[in-house]
Amino acid sequence: MSDLASPETVQVFTTGGTIDKEYFDAKSAYEVGEPQIGTLLREAGVAFPFHVEALMRKDSLELTDADRDLIADRILATPHQRVIVTHGTDTMAETARVVAAALVAAEAAKTVVFVGSLAPARFKATDAEFNVGFAAAAAQTLPPGAYVAMNGRVFDPHHVRKDRNLNRFEPVSSPS
Repeated sequence: MSDLASPETVQVFTTGGTIDKEYFDAKSAYEVGEPQIGTLLREAGVAFPFHVEALMRKDSLELTDADRDLIADRILATPHQRVIVTHGTDTMAETARVVAAALVAAEAAKTVVFVGSLAPARFKATDAEFNVGFAAAAAQTLPPGAYVAMNGRVFDPHHVRKDRNLNRFEPVSSPS
């Protein structure tokens, strides 16, 4: 659903990551493919307007400071106050911290929710559908700021880390 003029429109920016990865055959590695969030939202029958824009198709370990600045710039430039960013999980909190600082510096009253998945959205056993739904709810209800929404929890990007051993996000008392 896309209604760019509606004040309820949720802007979605995609950056790549596991959520969009696809597997071509038994001998190839995963590659970041087409963004999946629009399909997930349409198949879920969401009742709010949204607009999807692909900013890049990268694994989050390949993101640069320039990429993070581009993400922050596009968020600040969108007229929409509610934003979801799909992002790879390895550096999601780092990018969310850059965006949080940009929102403060610009005095921008936007709610930005970063989300990803630990298994590709194309897989039958994936957390992508749940995480996207959770992020959509969070983006529409949280106050302005930048957040990470993973594993059924909302985190301050300055106080979260990905536990690679447990394959989930967890709160921390100081920035990671």
